[in-house]
Amino acid sequence: MCRQLAYLGPPEAIGSLVVEPPHGVYRQSWAPRHQRYGTVNADGFGVGWYAEGDPVPARYRRTGPVWADPSFADLARVVRTGALLAAVRDATVAGADGEAAAAPFAAGAWLFGHNGAVKGWPGSLAPLVQALPAEELLSLEARCDSAFVWALVLHRLRAGDDVGRALARTVLEVAEAAPGSRLNLLLTDGTTIAATTWGDTLFHLTGPGPRTVVASEPYDDDPRWQEVPDRTLVIASRTEVRLTPLRDLSDDLASVPPEELRT
Repeated sequence: MCRQLAYLGPPEAIGSLVVEPPHGVYRQSWAPRHQRYGTVNADGFGVGWYAEGDPVPARYRRTGPVWADPSFADLARVVRTGALLAAVRDATVAGADGEAAAAPFAAGAWLFGHNGAVKGWPGSLAPLVQALPAEELLSLEARCDSAFVWALVLHRLRAGDDVGRALARTVLEVAEAAPGSRLNLLLTDGTTIAATTWGDTLFHLTGPGPRTVVASEPYDDDPRWQEVPDRTLVIASRTEVRLTPLRDLSDDLASVPPEELRT
């Protein structure tokens, strides 16, 4: 339903990561090579990036297709960053909330994206509403499935979960409530990338040097790209990528009382 990418490494122009590669996220908006669901990602786009010395990222988001916004290509040509998250969107429900529904979502130092769709949205996740305090529900950035999944992840982060546990617990809980959902989540704070595969593609590329990319699909034909197996948690730094099967984490979380899973 979307294509997304996160980067950590030496400062580069946003365009060199998103626009210029022969099969970059920019081109994936109309010609993805590995997308299993949908064909065109024209329901909005966004990029969030970190400036040196500032932990709070900037964002540029729009409702239409990325190719229709010449200002973005100009901005991407000159803005440099050592960390970013970019996405192009194919909406689960067309027209839902416009720009506010386009990734990356943000809170504090965090940027978040969701590639996939919640099966049976919104009714399927009604039982999970009780997991969020009223003020967090009322402050949802949009009324789409991705924004609600982000609220669940953010609630866990604020409650003290590390990034891996926050993503894993959210994916397992949403998948139980809405079987058949696709839940490829992507999260960064500018120093770490965390991601999940649950129903769609994900790849990672490390090097040369202290440089890591995690993306829905490769933006070029570099043979060092590696595909992440389905139902896996990814934790990446600039120099290392660690993969953990989500089934291993589900065994660990099975010992946690249901009421604690919802705190």
